[in-house]
Amino acid sequence: MKRRILEVLLGILIIIIIVISYFKITNSHKNKENLTTLKVAEVTHSAFYAPLYVAQELGYFKDYGLNIELILTPGADKVAAAVLSNDVEIGFAGPESAIYVYNGGEEDYLITFAGLTKRDGQFIVSRKEINNFSLNDLKGKEVLVGRLGGMPALNFLDALKKADIKESDVNLNYSVEFAALSGSFIAGEGDFVNLFEPNATNLVKEGYGYIVGNIGALASEVPYTAFYARKSYLENHQDNLKNFTLALNKGIQYVKNHNPEEIAKVILPQFPDISLTDLTSIVDNYQKYDSWLENPFIKEEIFKNLQDILVSASLIDDYVPYNLLVNNLYLE
Repeated sequence: MKRRILEVLLGILIIIIIVISYFKITNSHKNKENLTTLKVAEVTHSAFYAPLYVAQELGYFKDYGLNIELILTPGADKVAAAVLSNDVEIGFAGPESAIYVYNGGEEDYLITFAGLTKRDGQFIVSRKEINNFSLNDLKGKEVLVGRLGGMPALNFLDALKKADIKESDVNLNYSVEFAALSGSFIAGEGDFVNLFEPNATNLVKEGYGYIVGNIGALASEVPYTAFYARKSYLENHQDNLKNFTLALNKGIQYVKNHNPEEIAKVILPQFPDISLTDLTSIVDNYQKYDSWLENPFIKEEIFKNLQDILVSASLIDDYVPYNLLVNNLYLE
């Protein structure tokens, strides 16, 4: 009799578990169906963009009805191409690419609607250990700087200019693709290479070099990496982009108000090949160098700094109006 009762109770328990699981799965699907998916082409995947990953990991985008799909797209030119071809809704790269697109005569050009970083996030890695490094140590040396005209290379040139070092004093190698910088340096190319994290730390841990400097600390404040969309998409789907910006701002505020280890714990799922200790150290460096904007609003002054660099490098002939290419969806 007792066995029979136990069998009945067990059967009831199994039915209850099945019913609960069904409703959980159903609700999960419903929640996902109610979210608007936005594809974002990101120029690189780095802890330099910690606020973005915080917003994703803590569900801030979902709070605003969005499901964000990040697609790694190395090279700002390739990010811009992905947006223009409608492969993605949002591009995340240096806004200089939006300026190039506009100057190229594209009618449905790219408009930057939110910013994230305000200075360069690259670290200078030397093949040899150098104490008390200065940019003068680069004279006569080969430096792998990435694509000519891209933000990494431009900010490096700006840093050289601020240090009164002529471009001709340094052997600047623009021939290596952004995604191949680490591999080329490991293969023996160059005396120095400029790298984002975690690539810089990984290269050092593997015994191929030493981090000797940070470019962001040596160059101007600019909207280094920002989010843009096609003009037509912004006009027709501004609510989506506004919600994206509000969620992003929550990520920025979290990073401003938490310590490196707390931030690292949140974004660790984004970097499965990095230890919490290393990631904490990386986040600490970016926090120490004041890498992020106070909020997603891009001020006209730092947009002008960017164009100053482009004009100085003869990459554009004239300044593009700020109000034409920047439409801040976050209002201060």
